[in-house]
Amino acid sequence: MIIRVIAFPLLILMSLSCNSDHQKTAGKKSIGKNEMADLNRYMVRKDRERIENYILRKGLKMTETQSGLWYMIRSEGAGSNFTDKDRVVMEYECTLLDGTFIYSSKETGPKEVILGSTRIEPGLDQGLRMLKPGGEAIFIIPPFLGWGLPGDGGKIPSRAVLVYNVRITDNNR
Repeated sequence: MIIRVIAFPLLILMSLSCNSDHQKTAGKKSIGKNEMADLNRYMVRKDRERIENYILRKGLKMTETQSGLWYMIRSEGAGSNFTDKDRVVMEYECTLLDGTFIYSSKETGPKEVILGSTRIEPGLDQGLRMLKPGGEAIFIIPPFLGWGLPGDGGKIPSRAVLVYNVRITDNNR
């Protein structure tokens, strides 16, 4: 009997609480597909402006791929370009556009990746495929080719544009 006396009022309170929350959100407009697409286009456009301003400030001569990766090959290297499943060992430095240091092989040692298999930014994977053994490049990776909205859960923040300075030190195809 005591349980019924306590449980009944709790059920009524929970019901009213849920109803109240539903009424609060019912009046709010949710974002539809078109608005979300517009927002994404706006964010991509703003990221592009930030990247272009960075390139101008630094006096770099960079090229953009169709996918949106910006690159400048400093030294192409020798041999053939890397492809899927190639093992690539690189020295690198990763910063944000404002120069904030993120990661570097000076702290962690050279990074080894297997193209198409190792979990790296899609833009970095794409950029490394432009190089040959011994190659050096700068890659600017917009958020949609990097860690995107969530960041990497470590030092790379949400929606970060990344600047990679990369030098291939070893490979074993």
